[in-house]
Amino acid sequence: MQTKPAALKALEQALGYKFKSRPLAEQALTHASVRGGRSAPADNERLEFVGDRVLGLAISADLCGKHPDAREGELARRFNRLVRGRTCAMVARAVGVGPALIMSESEAAAGGRDKDTILADAMEALLGAIFLEAGFETARDVLLRLWEPHIHDDPKAVRDAKSELQEWAQGQGLDLPEYVEVERSGPDHAPRFVSRVATSSGLNALGEGKSKRQAEQAAATALLRSQGVWSTKTGE
Repeated sequence: MQTKPAALKALEQALGYKFKSRPLAEQALTHASVRGGRSAPADNERLEFVGDRVLGLAISADLCGKHPDAREGELARRFNRLVRGRTCAMVARAVGVGPALIMSESEAAAGGRDKDTILADAMEALLGAIFLEAGFETARDVLLRLWEPHIHDDPKAVRDAKSELQEWAQGQGLDLPEYVEVERSGPDHAPRFVSRVATSSGLNALGEGKSKRQAEQAAATALLRSQGVWSTKTGE
């Protein structure tokens, strides 16, 4: 099973990199569904493992260079946003990874060519393949050019505190944050809620709001601020 030549050519043009080894490129684009319990060419899981490390190192170094005065918490917030699966999938769509993927007919029929997880893994696998073939500097240059629109996203854009806290916690190797309603007061037409959020490492914070959702968002914001992930001045 091979990728279509036209799809691979278009992908290479979008990447700004032409693979010397077609088998390596095809391995990076091969989803595990092609195995089907039978002997088959290697899928992209090992290359994705390598690419994940390339992505992390390149983004870390770039952020430190661009933000020399940023605190660790701010760097971590930016880092988590750039290496998360959603961002990798967005980059993959932009360069046309989907049409070039090699997968089983059943996975393709189930919409596999546009699944965030599959696209993100393939994007990282491509970075891993470029690294193995051409070295870190080339892989870094390709990566930073493709990620540039996301690196320069407006840092003042409104963000969802619960989503940000979840991403930060996962980046720290923690379980998903848990929310508990600890108090409800006031009349039915104007209730006040207090919620507590806690992480598996023991961090916790309280938040208050006019609804359960607002209270949870306030709690997440408080915890993000306490860890220096969001600024106390700007609310970011």
